[in-house]
Amino acid sequence: MSAGETHSTRVADLVERMSLDEKLAQLVGYWVDQGDEIVAPMAGEMASGTSYEDATVHGIGHLTRVYGTRPVDPVERAAWLWGEQRRLRARTRLGIPALVHEECLTGLAAWKAATFPTPLAWGAAFDPELVEETGRLIGESMRQLGIHQGLAPVLDVIRDPRWGRVDECISEDPYVVGTIGTAYVRGLQDAGVHATLKHFVGYSASQGGRNHAPVQAGSREIQDVLLPPFEMAVRDGGVRSVMNSYSAIDGVPVAASPEYLTRVLREDWGFDGVVVSDYFSVAFLHTMHRVAADLGEAAALALGAGIDVELPSADAFAGPLAEAVRAGRVDVGLVDAAVRRVLTQKEELGLLDETFDAPPTQIDLDTPAHRDAARRLAEESVVLLTNSGVLPLDVARTRRVAVIGPNADAAAALMGCYSFANHVLAHHPGVPYGFEIPAVLDALRDELPDASLTFERGVDVEGDDASGIEAAVASARNADVAIVVVGDRAGLFGRGTVGEGNDVDDLELPGLQRRLIEAVVATGTPVVTVVISGRPYALGWAVDGVSAPAALVQAFFPGEEGGSAIAGILSGRVMPSGRLPVSLPRSVGAQPFSYLHTLLAGPTEITSADPTPPLAFGHGLTYTSFERTGLSADAEVVAGGTFAASVRVRNTGTRSATDVVQLYAHDTYASVNRPVAQLLGYARVTLAPGEEVAVRFDVPTSRLAFTGQDGRRIVEPGDIELWVGPSCADRETETSLRIGGPVHALRAEDDRLVAVGVSAVVAG
Repeated sequence: MSAGETHSTRVADLVERMSLDEKLAQLVGYWVDQGDEIVAPMAGEMASGTSYEDATVHGIGHLTRVYGTRPVDPVERAAWLWGEQRRLRARTRLGIPALVHEECLTGLAAWKAATFPTPLAWGAAFDPELVEETGRLIGESMRQLGIHQGLAPVLDVIRDPRWGRVDECISEDPYVVGTIGTAYVRGLQDAGVHATLKHFVGYSASQGGRNHAPVQAGSREIQDVLLPPFEMAVRDGGVRSVMNSYSAIDGVPVAASPEYLTRVLREDWGFDGVVVSDYFSVAFLHTMHRVAADLGEAAALALGAGIDVELPSADAFAGPLAEAVRAGRVDVGLVDAAVRRVLTQKEELGLLDETFDAPPTQIDLDTPAHRDAARRLAEESVVLLTNSGVLPLDVARTRRVAVIGPNADAAAALMGCYSFANHVLAHHPGVPYGFEIPAVLDALRDELPDASLTFERGVDVEGDDASGIEAAVASARNADVAIVVVGDRAGLFGRGTVGEGNDVDDLELPGLQRRLIEAVVATGTPVVTVVISGRPYALGWAVDGVSAPAALVQAFFPGEEGGSAIAGILSGRVMPSGRLPVSLPRSVGAQPFSYLHTLLAGPTEITSADPTPPLAFGHGLTYTSFERTGLSADAEVVAGGTFAASVRVRNTGTRSATDVVQLYAHDTYASVNRPVAQLLGYARVTLAPGEEVAVRFDVPTSRLAFTGQDGRRIVEPGDIELWVGPSCADRETETSLRIGGPVHALRAEDDRLVAVGVSAVVAG
């Protein structure tokens, strides 16, 4: 038992009474509906031949994705599940029910369930409170269906947009990832469902942005960039479950790393929940990483490292682990420790007392509350990248609108890789989504009822068929404005242009979409380009090139209300307030890139290569203007203390709108290289025309901590530059402060969160 872990006498008594087979049954899952469904890496190759009856004779730890593997009616499946739980209670010796887990990254991944914006859109919204509300709604749906654990959120910090799983991530900034991810954890767990942090740790830093590729990150990058979001969710969010990364860091697979799964997670941070394996990752120690000669050795490595539960099924933790324990190669005490954690989790969730008498008979997984939150999150997440004045559209005078592009009439284009529609229903053509999700074209028809809309697809998302471009150009020539909707189509493992397994070596828009945009721009008709994607693309040519459209809008898979949100942004009914949560890449050759780069990783006189993004982290326009002035801060603060910084923000335009106030810092001289810009804190502030407020940030100096030369995370004395601006690259108002005193070694009790206050400024 790790330090800090406590277990009830009930749990201790159960473990004492259990046979080895009963213990191991609690440490594995069973994928009832796996069959031919391929919704996880190498699921076909890894399919278990064990029957469900044989797998559950001693009980079972988890039931894997009973709602989320194929389209099943929620009421019918709930009735089956309640009956199955009663069977486990009555017909296994100890009567322990199963824990049910599902994916829930963009909403519950089940048929007919609401589909919310993808996490990259959460980052663009910069609104933890709304993400927490969304998490709570998702959790309520899950709990209603008898689901106990959700495999979300993803707290991987974006390091390379070539990686296919970028749409599952929140941001390239660790603090944004940590605050928003922790908010989701709170929401889900407030509803009685345990959240699971993914993917601990380093997964997003793989070589070349390739899925499962090795990670060569140094210890400083891991400690200062990749670990902090997980630490926040553990220490501040109280998360109850963590999932390992598939990757190997410096040659050691995380699934076999006691350094991360035990020392960091449990001993340093005090995590006392359950660690579950990513799907098949225990077996991958043998088949892919080749650090284990067989499945028994793989099980021993994973269990010894700190993995408690093997998901999705029992490849290594059943027979192979049983043999290793009986042969004395694995200490049964490791098994007992994992079983205690699993049973404690089931006790916390009320499973040990649940009788499963009354399954739900009416279930609505897409209520008005779901749709309202989905709408608000979609609206807040759309980023207006450029605008020459064509937006918002002059609705009264816009009579002829050419809607063009492969994503204009495609509802699937609004949803991410882990939506049920793109994750599962893609294997079931003809099955309806089970909820309303109007495409952009349909939403524009509703938004512009007095205009005449024509539609031409022009090109497909993928492929080299240019035969439709001519008709698209003709349509644009006859219009007052052309709205070109392009981008990605999410999928898995080669199906689609982005998503798990869909990594790229080119950051141009897929297929012939750039050619389509340029052809339409060449007509001279004002063009609004809307990019709906799961990753940022190299759009420098569309930002300031000769073929640049009159306005450029970025939407990261905005979900079921995304079409309406985009239409509302274009018409001006909705004020854009999204900000880039990730830099817009200059080119594929400039990758990997992060705004958190050091001086010598940016443009300098000693290299001809310039990685500067065409639009920086934090950028986003709206239909009014804001003025940020008078940034002030405490002159000095002791290392380990907290300082105050205050800035005035005024709406200098003619429309009410929301500004995302961003406070940045630069540590001018330090004992190790520090980034040229680092976001300290942020706040969404809505102001009426002419309204002015003072935004105060109370910043713990731990926000400026870094890993020193001795490997400890410290706050170091020195001079700090501070600024507020519309992005990390714009210093609209500046000040400075000095951190004094001795070096402060970071402690568990140190604050990690920046407190924000907003007060009115009275004129005169």
